Amino acid sequence: MTLTIVANIHAVKGKEDLLKAELEKLIDVSRADAGCLQYDLHVDNDDPTHFLFFEQWESRALWQDHMNMPHLTAYIVATEGAVDRYTVNEMTRI
Repeated sequence: MTLTIVANIHAVKGKEDLLKAELEKLIDVSRADAGCLQYDLHVDNDDPTHFLFFEQWESRALWQDHMNMPHLTAYIVATEGAVDRYTVNEMTRI
């Protein structure tokens, strides 16, 4: 059974360009991670500080492996002070 991830990331006002640039760096490397079926970044049309990743993974274990990859660690360091709030929902298709 696949795992769907919906990650909402809200930038600190004035830091949205920095956050967007760092989020964009995650796309290609994350798509290459084992078990990644889909990894798409979106921005809210009415709120440029609100980003959303819609992800599909072969399993929760492979998603957890992704979350421990060096590119995620580098993202966390690079965006320190730029993220206002962050929520992740693990979901299953009905």
